Amino acid sequence: MDSPSSNLPDSRPHSSGPPLRTQQRIVTLLVIGLVLLSALWTLRAPSPTRTPHVEEGSVAAGTISPEKVPLVTGEESIADIFIRAGCPVCHTIPGIAGANGQVGPRLVLGTKGEQRLRDPGYRGQAKTVHDYVVESVLEPGRFIVPGYPERTMPTWYGSKLSALALEKIAAYLEQQTEHESVH
Repeated sequence: MDSPSSNLPDSRPHSSGPPLRTQQRIVTLLVIGLVLLSALWTLRAPSPTRTPHVEEGSVAAGTISPEKVPLVTGEESIADIFIRAGCPVCHTIPGIAGANGQVGPRLVLGTKGEQRLRDPGYRGQAKTVHDYVVESVLEPGRFIVPGYPERTMPTWYGSKLSALALEKIAAYLEQQTEHESVH
């Protein structure tokens, strides 16, 4: 006959290590710890980037970032200035191939510039058509041509054009008339 203790599971310690259940708990805790550590590492504040030492007065002393790099320098041809600046996407511009945009007004300021300066809705400071063109790029909200939506011309646009490019654009546009735009 069997003794009562022979029906019970063996409760003697194993020489091969801790019971399987304890090993699973340890592995689970390790995995959770690694996941938490990984999450904390990912969410940590980014460390400041090291910038190389630059001597004052050197070319690299000025901070260069994409927002400070102009779309055009002004050294390009007038057609390249308009095209690279993206003006033809929105405007029709006489003499510029492919400049057939319909979002903004036709850029015939030799014909329309004086009228816009005299428009009762004009809130700008320009006294000449040339200055009106510059102002329209730098502060597009000063005057919205009737029939066109507000806030279409980006307010940052002027900061992406060099002064020379903007001067060339203004000089070109103040000479363009309605007659020249018909081909």
